[in-house]
Amino acid sequence: MMQKMILPINIYSDEVLKKKARPMKGVDSSTAELIDAMFESMRNASGIGLAAPQVGHSIRLLVVDVSCMKEHAAEKPMIVINPHIQSARGANTMEEGCLSVPGVLGDVVRPSAITLKYRDEHFQERTGEFSGMLARVLQHEIDHLDGTLFVERLDKRERRKIQIRLDELSAGIVDAAYPHSREILPEAPAE
Repeated sequence: MMQKMILPINIYSDEVLKKKARPMKGVDSSTAELIDAMFESMRNASGIGLAAPQVGHSIRLLVVDVSCMKEHAAEKPMIVINPHIQSARGANTMEEGCLSVPGVLGDVVRPSAITLKYRDEHFQERTGEFSGMLARVLQHEIDHLDGTLFVERLDKRERRKIQIRLDELSAGIVDAAYPHSREILPEAPAE
């Protein structure tokens, strides 16, 4: 039986999370391995979405699986490559969290429905209409591809409430039950 690969998840101030990811030009066997590892890493961390930059790959690839939520049990996992939101409708506010910002939650306003053009795991072009939770998770993960974290979408008052925790994450104080980038960094030399 093949060993499942769990990738460390990059945390808040890691540079890869601030960059706009580059478009993919195709898929190959290494892409399939990365996708499998991303799903495994996301599920290991009890997540419902994961973008490639969160695991150190600055490419426009994300995976989503909301089927662990009772009300979305029928939803199939999605692999999304080179996504582009063509249109957005409505708005709703919902509390969000992020595997790259452990221990932080905040209310984010996002469109409630989107039309998304993307490529699937076979690099076939697709267009889909998404609403509710799936639309929210897709938008959250697409933000990662653009170098944006959900905390940047919080209003100033919400942001002030979590600033101490963000400062702790920047300083390397991370409390996450899953492998993360701060666990694999070499220790800083003593000053």
